Amino acid sequence: MKLYIQQKVFSFQDQFAIKDVNGNPVYYGKGEFFSLGKRLHIYDSTGKEVCLIAQELFRFMPTYSIQISGFPQMTISKKVTFFVPHYQLSGMNWEIEGDFLAHDYQIQSAAGEVASLSKEWLSWGDAYELNVFNSADVLPALAIVLTIDAVMASN
Repeated sequence: MKLYIQQKVFSFQDQFAIKDVNGNPVYYGKGEFFSLGKRLHIYDSTGKEVCLIAQELFRFMPTYSIQISGFPQMTISKKVTFFVPHYQLSGMNWEIEGDFLAHDYQIQSAAGEVASLSKEWLSWGDAYELNVFNSADVLPALAIVLTIDAVMASN
């Protein structure tokens, strides 16, 4: 399943639509303007919240917890590195590898590739193509991509 994420350029809070190949909105993302730490809510096309990404406060490196359908799913932490960013994923047996600065990376499991992300460079605002190979992995993969984007944007 291919999803396209287009973030709005001039906004006081993070707002964006996640669309399918035909341009139909599948999910919506909305950040909280007044909150301690960054919080991002993902809603399905009916307006029901399906995912919450929340920054954990008082951590040495940026750490985010991810809830899917109200249940804790995983934690993503940025690792201490000097030149190239790396991320550690806890709660799932997935690895994240690739070029984070270029927004070109893959999510891997022991069984193979779960998802891949690539950035569209010639677009107004940030635009990404997320290719998820199993429909059951769409929300966790989307949450990982959005979390990494939030960490990269805050740097």
